[in-house]
Amino acid sequence: MRNPMQTSMTLILAKHGLSSAIVEDLHLQAKQASPPSPSMGEGGDGGEKFGDPIPTSVLPRQRGRMVCCGRLLLVLVVLVLGACGQKAPAPTAEVVAVARPALPSDPEDAAWRDAPVHAAPLILQDMVEPRLLKASTAEVRVRAITDGTRIAFRLEWTDATKDDLPGAARFSDACAVQLRAKATADVPAPQMGEKDRPVEITFWRAAWQAVVDGRGDSIQDLYPGATVDHYPFEAASLEKGSPAQREMAARYAPARALGNRMAGPREKPVEDLIAEGPGTLTPAPAAGSDGRGRRIADGWSVLIARRLPDGLAPGKRSQVAFAVWEGAQQEAGSRKMRTGWIPIMLEAKK
Repeated sequence: MRNPMQTSMTLILAKHGLSSAIVEDLHLQAKQASPPSPSMGEGGDGGEKFGDPIPTSVLPRQRGRMVCCGRLLLVLVVLVLGACGQKAPAPTAEVVAVARPALPSDPEDAAWRDAPVHAAPLILQDMVEPRLLKASTAEVRVRAITDGTRIAFRLEWTDATKDDLPGAARFSDACAVQLRAKATADVPAPQMGEKDRPVEITFWRAAWQAVVDGRGDSIQDLYPGATVDHYPFEAASLEKGSPAQREMAARYAPARALGNRMAGPREKPVEDLIAEGPGTLTPAPAAGSDGRGRRIADGWSVLIARRLPDGLAPGKRSQVAFAVWEGAQQEAGSRKMRTGWIPIMLEAKK
């Protein structure tokens, strides 16, 4: 059995990254070097009296215990000093896009570890209908990397539930990055821009990410407990892929039949949009953004990558804004948590 000192050391060493195997090996050495003293019996009294001379046979054991405890302390000191030399990036008052030769393609890529973090407080969208009247997500933590022509953002926020299923009365978790269409001195309102002063928005949805990751788009995929008696376009009498079967499928999928881009199927979990104020959101003429979202222990970690807007280049500054939707709170459309404009600085190439 470990004594309180060993237990305390185990917790500290594990906290600083020492593998459990090494910790157990050190404790095993201590156990072998220091078996229970013959002076202590079952009830704490092995016949020796307080003040009696310590048996000479015990001294080597005590020496072994001191040596092993010394080893543990030495390892602890080395780990603590090493941790002190690996400082985490300090939070920044603005979004800083660090210069790198290439952009990461995953939000959990090691390239993000030394990128500065900007903790952006989120506020209610309560200016236009439909308003959000109850606050949900408190903040979004943002990192950014640029290769000189494109920029990647990593957004991370806390969300207790995973909401990635489409359907009636279902709301998907989501996030968005907004940049000015042109980095000029004339800054539009952060509420999705203004007339003749457009903003560009890249929108990520958890429901789209699930499709890209391989989830099917059938009734059985979305409603595993559902039972279907009969769908005409799945009838055996219609040859799969025949004009009649395709016509029947379109009849029962009107959004796809009309070319609604929101209906899927999707190859990317992001959508490029442009706006000139609330209520003016439309698909962007060119779609060149990429994204990737991952569910983490306490929420979401999402990468959004896109080209740099006109006029924004390494060494220059502009503004950026972010939004987060929490599906469990029935947030969708303008019901969202958002930021105002946040300064962003692009590092010059090194």
